[in-house]
Amino acid sequence: MPLEAPLSPVAARVADLNARYANHSATSVLEHALTDPQVGQVALVSSFGAESVALLHMTAVIDRSVPVLFLDTEMLFPETLDYQRAVADRLGLTDVRIVTPDRTLTFLADPAADLHRRDPDACCALRKVEPLRAAIAPFDGWITGRKRFQGGQRAALQFFEAEDDRRIKVNPLAHWTKDDVQDYMINNRLPRHPLVSKGYPSIGCAPCTSPVTPGEDERAGRWRGQAKDECGIHFVDGRAVRGQAPRMPL
Repeated sequence: MPLEAPLSPVAARVADLNARYANHSATSVLEHALTDPQVGQVALVSSFGAESVALLHMTAVIDRSVPVLFLDTEMLFPETLDYQRAVADRLGLTDVRIVTPDRTLTFLADPAADLHRRDPDACCALRKVEPLRAAIAPFDGWITGRKRFQGGQRAALQFFEAEDDRRIKVNPLAHWTKDDVQDYMINNRLPRHPLVSKGYPSIGCAPCTSPVTPGEDERAGRWRGQAKDECGIHFVDGRAVRGQAPRMPL
């Protein structure tokens, strides 16, 4: 049966969902997110990064036809692109949508593909924030793989979040630990991203990701040496948490 139109406002639905599913497992939260009329039509946004396969597998077990949005910034590691295709095929995902930046905008704002060196926030806005904003616009909510143990703004993460009064963000793995993720991947014999074994526990765009040495924080290799730790794809009041859209030439 088709989902009923979700109720408004978003904040009220999020409060109700968090109250109802507070003590549920990650699998249960995900299953309800895919079927609960209070959530609406949702898509899974995945980077196909170091730990992404756990949530992708969990989703595929429930419903392989769930839309999966993969953001190809056109600056990813070749290994990530190969891994994305391999994982999607192995899990039998039937609706993987490749999201890319607008070619005209990237030509105008980043013709030499070096914006990441001059203004990484602007580069993220151009290649991540705006393409994703457009891709998730038709949906009532989106599913992320964010977890509390990743720290920073994620330390108090709940299963359901209000993204303004626009849509709901679902974080089924919010309460999982690093060990929970690894155990799930081992128990289900899931393939690992090839760069993990080379010292990349957190994987983004190739120019802005470096290996991590033993003892360093997992995200230390992301935008190393810069006052930046998020790409800005999470929105507050309709705007990216970090970064401004780059100015386009007139």
